[in-house]
Amino acid sequence: MYPRTRTWPEIEAEKPTLLGYPGYKAGTLHVITVDDRAKTPNFGKPLFNLSSVISLPEAEITGMRLYAHENGHDRAISDVKAQGQAPGELPVDKARRVAAVVSSVPAEAGLSQKKPIVLEVGVGGGDVKGQVEYVRGLLGKKVKFAEIFKAGMRVDVLGITKGKGYEGPVTRLGIKRKQHKSRKSVRAVGVIGPWHPAAVMYTVARAGQMGFHQRTETGKRILLTGNAKDNPITPAGGFEHFGDVRGDYAVLAGSLPGPARRFVMVRFKARGVQKSQNPPQVLEVSTKVRRA
Repeated sequence: MYPRTRTWPEIEAEKPTLLGYPGYKAGTLHVITVDDRAKTPNFGKPLFNLSSVISLPEAEITGMRLYAHENGHDRAISDVKAQGQAPGELPVDKARRVAAVVSSVPAEAGLSQKKPIVLEVGVGGGDVKGQVEYVRGLLGKKVKFAEIFKAGMRVDVLGITKGKGYEGPVTRLGIKRKQHKSRKSVRAVGVIGPWHPAAVMYTVARAGQMGFHQRTETGKRILLTGNAKDNPITPAGGFEHFGDVRGDYAVLAGSLPGPARRFVMVRFKARGVQKSQNPPQVLEVSTKVRRA
């Protein structure tokens, strides 16, 4: 249920910071903003955004791990728990990468799971020594989403998509149906390969698992952040299959992978140039829309 983050981007920043933050998908709503893209015909006009809401309870830093690059890959060389460890014992000179061990409790977002989700989050900015001191100062403490990400930034969101089960090639891969008088089957592949070579190529559409895959949505813009106590975001009747959003939240433009309540990882943008990070001008949020 939890995505594996294979890449943590390298960012240009003087001060170290966490490169990701765990959250839980709540649902979608509509946000109307002022289009601030200067070279578009709609510049300065209201822009309708289908947006996704992520519930972001406070995350606790429970540990730190140092990695060294050996034989072409990274290898963990030191682990530090929240109890603390003497500074001299850490092999900072050999370390190439620093990761923080972060704990997130789903129950704090209103979910039924009480067992915390523990995973590694990359650290970027500054040098390795500064990153070690940065994480050491956070050991045993809690951090908030707004301390890392701001409205206007573009981020990547990693998650596990909705599972559809076992599906045929028409539904799974979108091949064309055969004519209605075809022999035996209509929704099957006409031929899966030639006589020779006597093999089925990987490119041939076949039935199999559809959905429940890890996917990364890139370049999602943060429209706004807030706290449910100060600025409620839950629509009338609550988010479907989620309920009310408690505590901190973020609203991102576009859709996100997975159903409601599923764990997602918000990460610094890994590809492309980080464009203007000015917060968008929000005109209206559809929190008063009622479902039929």
